[in-house]
Amino acid sequence: MKAMSTTKNEPAAAGSGPARYAGTFAIGGALTVHRLGYGAMRLTGAGVWGPPADHDESIRVLRRAVELGVDFIDTADAYGPEVSEQLIAEALHPYPPGLVIATKAGFTRPGPNRWVENGRPEYLRAACEGSLRRLRVERIDLLQLHRIDPKVPMADQLGAFRDLQGEGKIRFIGLSEVSVKQIEQARALVDVVSVQNRYSIADRAADDVLDYCARARLAFIPWFPLAAGELTAPGGALERVAARLGITTSQLALAWLLWRSPVMLPIPGTSSVRHLEENVGAAGVTLDAAVLRELEVAVQAAAR
Repeated sequence: MKAMSTTKNEPAAAGSGPARYAGTFAIGGALTVHRLGYGAMRLTGAGVWGPPADHDESIRVLRRAVELGVDFIDTADAYGPEVSEQLIAEALHPYPPGLVIATKAGFTRPGPNRWVENGRPEYLRAACEGSLRRLRVERIDLLQLHRIDPKVPMADQLGAFRDLQGEGKIRFIGLSEVSVKQIEQARALVDVVSVQNRYSIADRAADDVLDYCARARLAFIPWFPLAAGELTAPGGALERVAARLGITTSQLALAWLLWRSPVMLPIPGTSSVRHLEENVGAAGVTLDAAVLRELEVAVQAAAR
């Protein structure tokens, strides 16, 4: 695999692992991270509920991610709930210089696989305070509104985030699962630095949001970047192309995301060190024009 070119602005005290080949992006113009991060949702139990099946492997995954040069970890108070944040602190605190941890607030969890929006300002404040305690930090690098609650005025929800930012409890504000119109409305209220929407090579419903983020230089953080394994299943649309390149289907799907936009910051998640190492290997993959055309044909054919 050929290494991709990186930008000159490397993060302070960043690891020297293979994640560096993905290049860098400065979130909010200030938090410079490698463009291949790690999503910590899968560290929890079934249904994103309760502790992991293998606690020690979860700790190894987090520590190995940092060794591989990953310096952006995405989590949420709702993962577990609370479990993911607790594991991150257990594995990595005190945090190495340059490590950016993003979390989210805006969901309550009545049970496994159940998610209920809660954008009441008092709830968002309490959620932030809880994340600060669990992560053992005085300030959250990036707090994202997990969903815009339709029952609460957007101004009230983001007003709570603005107040927390003014108090020094969060540095930057991000959004999740939003339209271009909602981003514009939010930016009239607060300074938004990132957007996290579902996106992958086979799921491009958020193309307009991604293009908006590119114009505005907002980080675009795709969740479900591997479609929960659907893109990487045997016989899938990517298998033939990946085999010819001598890489895995996961690496191919992630390499495509990195190629798609310079503001893209994929956060593939896993509870396995082996899968983590495979995913980070995508940072060193380059895709030429012929491969991109072949990939496009394969994905379009599979969608028919």
